[in-house]
Formats: sequence, structure tokens, C-alpha cells
Amino acid sequence: MDPPGDTQPPPPAISDRVLIGGTVAPVTLTADGRLVWSGGRQRSLSVEKEVLGFAAEGPRIRIKAVVDDASDQACCVGRKGGGGLVRKDIVFEPLSEESKSLWCEKLRGCLDSLDRPKKLFILLNPFGGKKLAPKTLANVVKPLLEDAGIQFDIQETQYQLHAKEVARSLDLSKYDGIVCVSGDGILVEVVNGLLEREDWEAAMKVPIGIVPAGTGNGMVKSLLDSVGEPCTASYATLAIIRGHKKSLDVATIKQGDAKYFSILMLSWGLVADIDIESEKYRWMGSARLDFYALQRILHLRRYSGHISFVPAPGYETYGEPTNYSGNFGGKDIAFEKSEGSSAKVEGQGYQGPDVKLEELSWRSIDGPFISIWLHNVAWGAEDIMAAPDAQLSDGCLDLIAIRDCPKLPLLSLMTELNNGGHVKSPHVTYIKVKAFVLEPGPRVDDPTKEGIIDTDGEVLAKGKGTFKSKHKTMMAYDKLLITVDQGLATVFSPI
Repeated sequence: MDPPGDTQPPPPAISDRVLIGGTVAPVTLTADGRLVWSGGRQRSLSVEKEVLGFAAEGPRIRIKAVVDDASDQACCVGRKGGGGLVRKDIVFEPLSEESKSLWCEKLRGCLDSLDRPKKLFILLNPFGGKKLAPKTLANVVKPLLEDAGIQFDIQETQYQLHAKEVARSLDLSKYDGIVCVSGDGILVEVVNGLLEREDWEAAMKVPIGIVPAGTGNGMVKSLLDSVGEPCTASYATLAIIRGHKKSLDVATIKQGDAKYFSILMLSWGLVADIDIESEKYRWMGSARLDFYALQRILHLRRYSGHISFVPAPGYETYGEPTNYSGNFGGKDIAFEKSEGSSAKVEGQGYQGPDVKLEELSWRSIDGPFISIWLHNVAWGAEDIMAAPDAQLSDGCLDLIAIRDCPKLPLLSLMTELNNGGHVKSPHVTYIKVKAFVLEPGPRVDDPTKEGIIDTDGEVLAKGKGTFKSKHKTMMAYDKLLITVDQGLATVFSPI
């Protein structure tokens, strides 16, 4: 809650003397959306930022708000909101029925002008992370949405890719947005499902909200941290209620006829090995990543390979000039398009951005590599700032590449992942790219063994000599292409 300022207040939308806190005092709703009242000293609430909704209860009006728990608010009833926020009720009684009706009319008009969502579809993953999503929904999300008067339907996911199936067939005309109470995995499924729809272009304009309730939570961390807010369920839900939207880049990963839409990251080498191979130590909880990272650094692997990329402006000096070739092993990994056609074909699902790749200025870097990491957003998880310069909708992916690095400096730079300091290491190449080709090779120390390609926390491809699995990967451990469609998706954002 903001203290009163010294500047001249804006004209009121409505101002009246009401009964509040047992005394008659003036209450004003200003034209710019502030609720101002006296209770020993002047107080105010921003309708846009802090007021969730209101209810008429007999002769009284109850304003339902959410404020930082450090606020000291007289004449309020406090209720826990979680994560640094407290739900507050401000109750006052207009002195006449006519005044009460006018207050309700002005408050409703002020809230309706904010273009908040009226009805949401919630996808709940009860199995993700520490299985806290049902509790998060019940204790944080539902109470805040109910205070805001937002209706919602809930669907629990039952199995892997269930959310993708739901998003592909959901009647989007009934909803103003989709909310994922989960980690990043359900969000990725939703995006892939929407892009497989015949009406994908309209579907991608439906905003997606994320409430952290999983293991990674990199996307919602990136959104909230960009405005200095903590990564909690209450702040994430409040961002959804406010209804602000931002565009989000979507990367298309293509290999032959196979394609996958990524919104977070792709890794090959050290990061992928830690992320995927540490699963066998899941019983250790979050400590498994630190434990296995140490193991991988002590027994460091280097991979033969080659990367090509289209640098963003300002990064043209990295690598060596090269030409784009979509042919590899007899396969064309570029998007198949007849002359004059677009890759964005309505009725067939999204096919990828329509880019003339051979006309772009490509650069290349030869391996061997310790790690290749591509990021679409700043945070890979709540405690990993992988790409500190990443933007939601700049049409670029941030490339973090390590070709060679002694073990001790490598261990040191890995400890900087929580604040993004690793990208300042002289052993790290950190640039922005608009398109990217990865040609993964075998391990240098043992050419009979290959590596893992990880995207958005899932195994995209795995080579010879890696872990055994009965599940078939989406792509082969071979050359693949990544292109970016700027601002294709829409997400709820704090501002």
C-alpha cells in the first residue's frame, strides 16, 4: 500500500462519507483508480495492482485486496495469501442505499476497465516436483481467483503428454486463458498442443499463465524476476488476475519430418548429462544436481561436434564464416516448402517459421565441446540464471558455449549459475543467435559413446552408450536445426 503523496490528487470518480472502522470518514475512488480513505491517517490502494474484487454484503461493501505483508493497514481483516502477500478486506458502510448502489457501480466499472480474465482453464499436475500442486491450488490459487470473481474449470493431468492432448482439443472460446499449476513441463506440453491445432494462429493468442508447483519453474521465475517479484504461487496468481500479457518467442527444432516446439532451453554436453543422468539420484531431492555436477566435472567429458548459427546484430565476429546446408546424410532438415508457400499454413498446424535459411549470414565453431546450452528465457530453474541477457520476445536464443575449460575454473563458474556470473568467464562464449544448427558427435575419450540432447527438461535425442530406456526419443542423435518465431506465444505477465 502506498503512503499518500505530496502531489495534487486526481479528481474523484466517487467520493462520499461512509462508516468505516466504527467512525464516519471520507472514502474516495479516484479517476485514475485509487481507493483512498482515512483511518487515523490517510490510506490508499491501487485498484489495478492491489484490489482483487468486492462484494456487497447487506448495507456494507467489502473490498478484497492483496498487499505486501509488511504493510500496516488499519480497518482491515488480514488473511494469509502466501509468499509475502496478505489478503486484506476493507469493509465500509455507505450512509444510504443510493450511495451504496453508486459505489458498486463505480467499483465494477473500474475493475471491468482493466480487461482482467473472466474465466480460466486450469491444468493441474498432481505428480510434479514434490507433489505440492494440489495444495498450492487449494490454499493459494483458488482463494485469490475467488476473491477476484474469476471463474475456472480444473483438469488434472493423468499421464505424460495429457496436457498436450487437452490443449489440442480444448474449446478455447469458453476461456480467457489457460493456467498451468505445475513445473515447466506442463507449460511446454500446452504450447506444443496449441501449435498442433488447425486454428493454431488464434490459439497462440490465448494467454498462458504459470503458477510454480514443480521442479524447475524457470519460465515463471523469469517472468516474476524481471520485475523484482519473488517466485511464489501468490505473486504468479496475482499476475494472472491482473491480466497483463506479453509475447514469448517459440523455437522450432526440426530434423527430417520430426519437429518439436521449445520455449525454454536446449542443451548438449555437460548440462544435458547432469540434468538427465542425475535422475537416478532423484531420491536425493534437489541435491542430486549438485552431487552429479561434481561427478561430471571430476570425470569430465568432451564431445566432438560442430555448431553453425546466424548471429544477432553485434555478435557477427564470433566463429568463422560458413554457408548453410540443409542436407546431412541424405536428409533435408530444412522446412519443406513449395515455391510461394508459407510454413505457417492454417489448417495443418504450425509448421515452423518461414525463413530462407540459405540467404542468411551463417557462422560456425568446431568442437570439441564441454557444453552447448541454448536459452529462450533468463532462468533455467528458480536457482539457475542460465542466460542473464535473455528476453522473452527478442527473436533470439542465448547461446552459452564452453569448448575447453580446466576442471577447477569449470567448478568455479558452475557455482556462479545462481546469479548469471558464469557467462563472464573467459572460458564461456555467450552470444545471441537467430538460428542454430547442432551437429553432435561422440565423446572424445571414447568414440563408441555419444551424448544426450535435452530440451525443456526432456530427452530429445540420445546417442550410443547412453542410458537405456524403453521409450523412443523424438529425434535421432544427429544434425538438427533450430529457428525462432518472435513473439509467437502469449503469456500472462506481472506488467
